[in-house]
Amino acid sequence: MAPAAWAAPRRIGVWLTNSPSPLYYKPQRLENAVRELADAGFNTLYPNVWSRGTTFHRSNWAPMEPALLQSGASHDPICRLTEAAHRRGLRVIPWFEYGLMEPADAAVVQQHPDWVLQKADGTSAVTMHGRQMVWLNPAHPGVRQRFLGLIGEIVKRCKVDGIQLDDHFAWPVDLGYDPYTRALYRQENGQDPPANSSDRAWMNWRRRQLTGLLRELRATLRTSGLGSAYVSLSPGPFRFAYNHWLQDWEIWALGGLIDELVVQNYAYSVAGYEKDLKQPALLKASSWGIPVEIGILAGFGGRTTPMATLSEKVRLALERGHGVIYFYWEGLWGLHAGAEGPGLRQEGFRSLHQSVPR
Repeated sequence: MAPAAWAAPRRIGVWLTNSPSPLYYKPQRLENAVRELADAGFNTLYPNVWSRGTTFHRSNWAPMEPALLQSGASHDPICRLTEAAHRRGLRVIPWFEYGLMEPADAAVVQQHPDWVLQKADGTSAVTMHGRQMVWLNPAHPGVRQRFLGLIGEIVKRCKVDGIQLDDHFAWPVDLGYDPYTRALYRQENGQDPPANSSDRAWMNWRRRQLTGLLRELRATLRTSGLGSAYVSLSPGPFRFAYNHWLQDWEIWALGGLIDELVVQNYAYSVAGYEKDLKQPALLKASSWGIPVEIGILAGFGGRTTPMATLSEKVRLALERGHGVIYFYWEGLWGLHAGAEGPGLRQEGFRSLHQSVPR
């Protein structure tokens, strides 16, 4: 396709994480990664800053990630990455991967059991990413204060260009039967929550609590002098996001609560990927006046997407006016470069991005 068909600037980004990757633990690795990404035509980096109840910096609100702490590293990976990126003209939008999830054995869960959402049977734990996890209640003032504190401190400390929430900034639809939520619902509605967790009015009430936290985040950033901080959201397809996680990203976008939408599309085949690009909510999103990007799987674990397939997926996204964000750094030309190998893939991404307008 001729470059003229891609007339508007597009975001070309990548998610970076510590798992599984040695990236964060040595400053020179971070410097090298940013240099390679800039050379390959990337313009935005989404580094993971919040994972499994821990941070990648010294925080007033949560413990530091154990491996970073044990490494004895004196650098702050997110600040170091941001400094290196800004020197090369790249934007940095830290990614709060685990949102409102915490390990079931986390100190904050033990100290504040009333912050934890419950199922109708009184249990809380769910198995996610191979661990027992719980979800903190977005309606609880203590949870809100902590969540806003975690975000505010990294925006201030590292002078990043924004923050990103993803599909874990959510209220799972089968949760909300804990004593705190029951009492709050009863106070507002004069009755207990419906036993059917998919009751539409009950879903809508919980969705409004989650929306309220997002609205409070925007207000907090503004009153803290950080009103220009960009808020990105990376959910799954709309119906799944709402019916399973109570993420109403259409209302959030139209209400000015998010500045960017990155819809995850990890379909393996090109045909499946193209079909997902045609979902009604995504087609409507293009008229909402905010950037709409597509999350594409580059490689993770034993699954690496060949360059030819990636090129076709990028072409399809750009044709529809979307930028692309790759998951994840090690799947580009790192640990999960697959049979093609690092050299071929690095040159492949460089060539692919050369025709994308900046």
